Amino acid sequence: MATVAQWIEGARLRTFPNAIAPVLAGSGAAAGVDEFDPLIALLALAVSVSLITGVNFANDYSDGIRGTDDSRVGPFRLVGSRSARPGAVRNAAFACFGVAALAGLGVVALSGQWWMLAIGALCIAGAWFYTGGSKPYGYAGLGELAVFVFFGLIAVLGTMFVQAGTVSGFGIGAAVGVGALSCAVLVANNLRDIPSDRVTGKRTLAVMLGDRDTRTLYTALALIPFVITVLIGLRNSWALLGFLALPLLLVPLRAVVRGATGRYLIPAVRDTGFAMLAWGAITGLALAFG
Repeated sequence: MATVAQWIEGARLRTFPNAIAPVLAGSGAAAGVDEFDPLIALLALAVSVSLITGVNFANDYSDGIRGTDDSRVGPFRLVGSRSARPGAVRNAAFACFGVAALAGLGVVALSGQWWMLAIGALCIAGAWFYTGGSKPYGYAGLGELAVFVFFGLIAVLGTMFVQAGTVSGFGIGAAVGVGALSCAVLVANNLRDIPSDRVTGKRTLAVMLGDRDTRTLYTALALIPFVITVLIGLRNSWALLGFLALPLLLVPLRAVVRGATGRYLIPAVRDTGFAMLAWGAITGLALAFG
């Protein structure tokens, strides 16, 4: 039986910036057009955090029963370590998806945007089939694209839309920036796992590109948000404060560029997430008050 501490570790709290940053950025964009709704924002945050927790448990379950995690270097896995029964981890994922669905129902009820129930269903399906099902798209090199869409475009613009009833150019820029950094987190994670993923047949984008090109991709994704910062800053000078997040990327960028491998890339995954959270929060505040 897994301990409470192991269940918490299995939830992978270090990935929560991927869920929090888009809600902060989207809420800031909504406030920028004077339509911030704190209750809807909190419910959107509950949706996002529940979804990413469900994704983490679902990945733990699906990768664990396939044996993908048997030789992986990385964070603790409940199924792969044999600490929890696969069925229990699967049920934990479904429970998180249920919480996300309930919170999402509250969002659409308060906003009146009932058509977004379809978007919510798509997000839950995307969370499960990333590594679940007979043909998981995460095993076909589509993980980064899904992260960009779900935790970038949908999360940021969806958060803005349910509060403001519209999206803005600034909101789109914030969505692209958060999505790029969220992708960078996954790229760093998959870069670390290239050797084990090749052995188990998990064809991530990193496996397809190879070590060198994956490092180049990470660097490009990590720097895209600061291009967005400059573009937004042309009309909102407060957005230039987004460069305060850049120092948080210096250490992971150095590790990736200099060829770090295996467990030495674990801090790069974590630090990229922190940089994303900082950039999303600062950019959201700039859009709200700038």
